[in-house]
Amino acid sequence: MKLHKTLAAILMGTALGVTGVVAPLPGNHDVAEAKWTQSRADQVIHVGTKYLGTPYKFGSKSSTTRTFDCSSFVQRVYREALGINLPRSSRSQAKVGVQVSKNSLKKGDLVFFRSSGSKSTSTYITHVAIYAGNNKLLHTYGKPGVTFTDFRGTSWEKRFVTARRVL
Repeated sequence: MKLHKTLAAILMGTALGVTGVVAPLPGNHDVAEAKWTQSRADQVIHVGTKYLGTPYKFGSKSSTTRTFDCSSFVQRVYREALGINLPRSSRSQAKVGVQVSKNSLKKGDLVFFRSSGSKSTSTYITHVAIYAGNNKLLHTYGKPGVTFTDFRGTSWEKRFVTARRVL
């Protein structure tokens, strides 16, 4: 992993500091930074897709990959893909990173929802998904377990509460 980070840092015009944190090299590297962030988002989606079809089970333990609930899935994918440790529950996950609007979603953003039976003004979070780009959510619920679903124009969009960027 260290070698991968070092190589990626060199290719993206950044340097690894003593702590292993990627820091920009002097100069204008906005494009390199955008590509690095995008490749990180692609890695999140890539890791998530290897679990497609894994059954949903409410309250699944963080230590298993045989079943997931929505927040254990998101937690597992971010830890496995990038070493990012997210809280266990969707409500706690909704407090990390930077808030982004529904119209500003980027691949890799966390998207939070209220339950289908709650009022349209409710902000009580009961579900989390990963925005996969191209109007798709990568998440798990009921059958078929881990899956991609459409976002805009669906009941998911109507249940939207907030979104957070952790990349």
